[in-house]
Amino acid sequence: MSLLAITGATGFVGSAVLAETLAQGHEVRALARREQAPQAGVEWVRGDLADTAALAALVAGADAVVHVAGLTNTPDPAEFETANVTGTANVLHAMRGAAVKRLVFVSSLAAREPKLSAYGASKARAETLVEASGLDWTTVRPPAVYGPRDVDMLDLFRAAKWGVVPLPPGGATSIIHSDDLARLLVALAAGNAAPTKKKVYEPDDGREGGWSHQELAQAIGRAMGKKSVFAPHLPRAVLDIAAAADRLARGDRAKLTPDRVGYMAHPNWVARFDRKPPPGLWQPQIAGDEGLKATAEWYRREGWV
Repeated sequence: MSLLAITGATGFVGSAVLAETLAQGHEVRALARREQAPQAGVEWVRGDLADTAALAALVAGADAVVHVAGLTNTPDPAEFETANVTGTANVLHAMRGAAVKRLVFVSSLAAREPKLSAYGASKARAETLVEASGLDWTTVRPPAVYGPRDVDMLDLFRAAKWGVVPLPPGGATSIIHSDDLARLLVALAAGNAAPTKKKVYEPDDGREGGWSHQELAQAIGRAMGKKSVFAPHLPRAVLDIAAAADRLARGDRAKLTPDRVGYMAHPNWVARFDRKPPPGLWQPQIAGDEGLKATAEWYRREGWV
C-alpha cells in the first residue's frame, strides 16, 4: 500500500484517479480548492497550486505525487502560464523540499505542437521543468479524454442527439476513457517499475491509427442512438467565427475559444505507437465504441443530454 498525493482530485480526470487509487487499496492525500465532504481513505488538503504551504502539506511523506491539476481552457490565454507552468514549478519545489522523488505528470498531446496554442505551449514548458527537476518523473500525454462527468466532449453528444456533429478540418485523433487513463496513472505512481521513469507516454484506447474525425462523429452518433449523423468539416475561418459566437453566448464559460481552435484545426492528434506504455504495465480495457456508448448512457441518466 502506498500514500499517493494527487492534485486536481476534484476534477474530471482527477476524480477518476482518486477512485482508482482507493479501489487499489492505496491511501490518498488530495489537494482541493474548496472544503470537501469526508471520504474514507482520503485526507483532503485545502489549497491550490499557488499555495506553497498547502503543497508542502500535500506531499509530506508521500510515496508519489500524481500531478493532474491544470487549466485546459480559458478565455484569457495568459492564465495557462500561471496554472500550468508556475503551478507545476510549485509542485516540483514542494516535492524537492519534502524529498519526495516519484512524480507522474499529466501533460497533453497538445505539448507536441506548442506553436499551435497557448495551452499546448504551457504544457510543453511544464514538461521541460519536470524533465529538469531531478525527480524520478514519468510524463503522460493523454489524447482526447472522455467519460462520465466530462464537459468538453458533451457538446458533441448533445449535437449528435439532433443528428449533426460539426467537425474541424479533416484529420484524426486518438481518444481514451477516463477510467483507463486513471488505471495507467495509478500503475505508474504506485509501481516501482524503473523502466517507466524519465519516459513520456502517449496512451490511447488501443485503436491503431486513431479515429478519423468522421469515424469519431459517427461513433458518437451511434452512442446517441443514431444510425448516422451529418458531420460537416468546418473550415478554420468558420471555427474562428464560432469561437467568437460562443464567447458572446456563454462568456467565460465558452468551450470553443480561439486558443482551442488553434489546435483543433491541426490534422494529427494520434498517439504515437512508439510512445505507448509498456503492455506488461498497462493496456486499455475500454474500446472506443463501448466507452462512448456508456458515456452517452451516463449523460442521459444525469439529464445532461
